[in-house]
Amino acid sequence: MRHAILPVFLLVLALLPAGCISSEGFDDTRRDNFEALWSIIDRHYCFFDYKRTAYGLDWDEVYQRYSPQVSEKMSDDALFQVLTNMTFELRDGHVNLASPSNTAYFTDWYEAYPENFSDSILRRYLGAADEVRVTAGLRYRVLRDNIGYLRCASFQNGIGDGNLHEVMMYLASCDGLIIDVRNNGGGLITSAQALAGAFFNEPLTVGYMQHKTGPGHADFSAPQPIRIEPAAGMRWQKPVVVLANRRTFSAANAFVMFLRASGNVTVIGDRTGGGSGMPFSSELPRGWSVRFSACPMTDTEGNHTEFGIDPDIHVDITSDDYQRSIDTILETALSHLLHK
Repeated sequence: MRHAILPVFLLVLALLPAGCISSEGFDDTRRDNFEALWSIIDRHYCFFDYKRTAYGLDWDEVYQRYSPQVSEKMSDDALFQVLTNMTFELRDGHVNLASPSNTAYFTDWYEAYPENFSDSILRRYLGAADEVRVTAGLRYRVLRDNIGYLRCASFQNGIGDGNLHEVMMYLASCDGLIIDVRNNGGGLITSAQALAGAFFNEPLTVGYMQHKTGPGHADFSAPQPIRIEPAAGMRWQKPVVVLANRRTFSAANAFVMFLRASGNVTVIGDRTGGGSGMPFSSELPRGWSVRFSACPMTDTEGNHTEFGIDPDIHVDITSDDYQRSIDTILETALSHLLHK
């Protein structure tokens, strides 16, 4: 019989990026650590129904398959590996397990695909460091043919209206703008919303979020709208291209979703990495921490983007272009904007 004494949590603020759930009711045995992990995920993970449809995930079947692998005689490392393998059944980049000696991440969402990004090639386009402006973690400059370029490598930094106003002022004379969020692994959803605000002239609902209201796999609140508020300063009014790849994940995946809702953006590159569930964390009796998706986010039509967002124009950096230090994706974006 599975232990199931866990408090139900409630997201007071649906857009908060982190939280905590306890494993109260379990002892620090090999068996109880396994039971605690399975139960925490069973009660609070947010994509069971979606992933059952997408690839046949059956969390009860996963229990039956992994439970016999747990023994009180096994080492910590062996237990950690069994628990890690069980979390990988969720195929979720937001799910990870951490012990004092190791942290396990599910990485197949990007490792099986072309990287489609190179810092060294990008430096060829951007020039010397003193030729690139930087604010709030954003790098920007004017490229050839009077096309602006804005590189957002992470949403870990806060982005203010003042920062965006200065960026938009500097790039205002450009005929088009490229926003590069390739290899952006996410960060603060509020920063993704703030940057998106520079491309909206009026408030707009760009998606929906729910939170768990009970232990059942389908126990969710009604969808709550996610709205983008226009930035207070100068806002961009000309054509926009967003560059994405498989490492465009979490808050960066959401940013692509936000901008597509505007209807004025072309996404070029590869499918994004997904990661549309807001992560929460918990701790096992052994002190190991587990992080997982707890609040699902969907687009304006109610579609999940957990497994990524397809580009409008799919392009990979070819092997020949890699050898010649040419960014095929960036070149495609420049050509696209030049002919808009």
